[in-house]
Amino acid sequence: MVDDSRPSRRAGWSFWAFIGFMLVLMGPFVMLGIWQVERLGEKEQLIANVASRMTLAPEPLPPVGEWGAFDADAWNYRPVTAAGTFQPEQTVLVFTSLADQRGKYSGPGYWVMTPLELAAGGTVFINRGFVPEESAGAFAAGGTVAPGLVSLVGVARASEEINSFTPAPDTAKRIEWVRNTERLASLSGPVSQPVAPIYIDLPAMGDGILPQGGETIVSFPNNHLGYAITWFGFATLVPFLLFFWARRQRVPRLPKLPPKP
Repeated sequence: MVDDSRPSRRAGWSFWAFIGFMLVLMGPFVMLGIWQVERLGEKEQLIANVASRMTLAPEPLPPVGEWGAFDADAWNYRPVTAAGTFQPEQTVLVFTSLADQRGKYSGPGYWVMTPLELAAGGTVFINRGFVPEESAGAFAAGGTVAPGLVSLVGVARASEEINSFTPAPDTAKRIEWVRNTERLASLSGPVSQPVAPIYIDLPAMGDGILPQGGETIVSFPNNHLGYAITWFGFATLVPFLLFFWARRQRVPRLPKLPPKP
């Protein structure tokens, strides 16, 4: 009786090709794990940068003449000051669903985005805060704003990006879906040019007062550690799974019976 525990010849090259393929597959798993570790470091640095910016003293916006080279990301989340005149009749409502709110109101509603014509020229959109859906009508034309020249202190935010999935604005009702300064300027009507590539979030005016300011989101999803563990886990499992799979392939052949007389 011959016990041949080698892989059957029927498997041949495919047996070793499959093992080679799985071992090669470990490479991308490891690379993806390393990439997630790098992204984790970048995200933690971003969170630290934002936290430090929020504590800076407010600074005036750069002069309009410098907006051509304006680095919106460098100003994102920085306290800023601005002086100008509100244009309430050109207010745009941006749909949102507010969760983890700091104020009284949450749920479906709108950001009240009103252009501020700066005293030095140009326009910056001001996010005056959140209003619930049932109160939106009172703010569709801006609601009550301080008349004349006003001085504001708020938090600069980079213009939100749009993509192929971003719905078109409702031009009839002047409702938007993103706080993108170019689209806001197009929807609001003629505004003093140029338009700043950032908008400004205002602080809360008081408990229960609408619009509800002070809702700047300063937290970021940070799941990269979990993703890294997952990819490294896949890379670690490959050799163990291959070992047990290969053992199952090494099935002993049955002995040949002698021919009948």
